[in-house]
Amino acid sequence: MRRVVRGFWGPRRESADELAARWSTTLERFALLLPEAAAGGRTEWEWRTVPASGPAETVRPDEASLLGALRTARDADPWAAANGTSLRLLAADPAPGWKVEIAVLGGGAPDSLLQSLVATITSPDTSPDEASFPDAALLTVVAEAWQPDYGDVGDRAVTAALKKEAGFRVGTPSVGWAGYLSPGRAARAPADLTADRVELPTGGLLLVLATPGDTAAVVEAYETLKKSGALEPLPRPMNRPAL
Repeated sequence: MRRVVRGFWGPRRESADELAARWSTTLERFALLLPEAAAGGRTEWEWRTVPASGPAETVRPDEASLLGALRTARDADPWAAANGTSLRLLAADPAPGWKVEIAVLGGGAPDSLLQSLVATITSPDTSPDEASFPDAALLTVVAEAWQPDYGDVGDRAVTAALKKEAGFRVGTPSVGWAGYLSPGRAARAPADLTADRVELPTGGLLLVLATPGDTAAVVEAYETLKKSGALEPLPRPMNRPAL
């Protein structure tokens, strides 16, 4: 099955060192949560860059290795100084049927382009039962490592249902089986929302809204949160990282 774990935020200038620290935390914690994804059950993975041009490089999850990859990516992109540093990593030597790819645009301060993390995870039919897959834990990693404005976990079926049944537009805040709301958004979440809620150290709110495949529950939660203002887009031009 293919699932996507995402986080989005507005302009927030950060150095390559700060981004490397966030990246390192993300990679180390993802590896611990997905031991089945690595050949031999390794918990310390290697990664490969996926550059727009030029050869791929092997990257380890430590800050020094990631700092080098970030600097290479920044130097190759003339828009990086304004828009942020774009780095895409693919887990090397995965177990059969698995694919883990993480892409981040971060450290920039454009007023019309969201900064983002998008992790795409493909698991085989023999992977753990979907109901026990660590979706909420993976989204928690994104929330704690990157402090996004909002985030979600879902798949193509979730996106299609939100578009068809709730008028969702790509590029605007949404939720999936799980969702994350920054503190400002969490304050707008209605008390009658049907969800398991976990307050995170970020001050934001993790919401477990449905089991994988239950698009009806996701659509209902999306409509409830949108009506309350919790999914209001950041005002444009953007001048802050979160609502």
